[in-house]
Amino acid sequence: MAKKNKPLPALDWLEPRVRLARWLSLALFLALVVLLGVWYLLLEDLHGARPWVILGVHLVPLAILAPGMLTGNARVHAWTCYVLNLYFIQGVVAAFQPGRALFGWLEAGLSLTLFCSALLYTRWRFQYDRKLAGE
Repeated sequence: MAKKNKPLPALDWLEPRVRLARWLSLALFLALVVLLGVWYLLLEDLHGARPWVILGVHLVPLAILAPGMLTGNARVHAWTCYVLNLYFIQGVVAAFQPGRALFGWLEAGLSLTLFCSALLYTRWRFQYDRKLAGE
């Protein structure tokens, strides 16, 4: 028995959602970068470690994803969801350390909301592209 495909939403329903999810994802991505930068460069006591090195290690995964996020590539948004798990875990661990609780909850919250918006963008963008292709 063949599986019946669920009909795709209309283009006028998908278009504003794709646009909103993309801009929300981009804003949250930049907010996560800013949070990491401000925390490691200005607020965190690294006990003699070079803040640029620590920040660089934390920003490498995001720097790899940045070109695709800026151009709105749906596949990069999907990969971002995988990478964000690292930041979410780090945020939750930091949230239970004295002196890092605020940073931890902010990082976990930003990574969770970015995960949701990137996931929705990926879903709606692929549906939008399929609808444009005539499916």
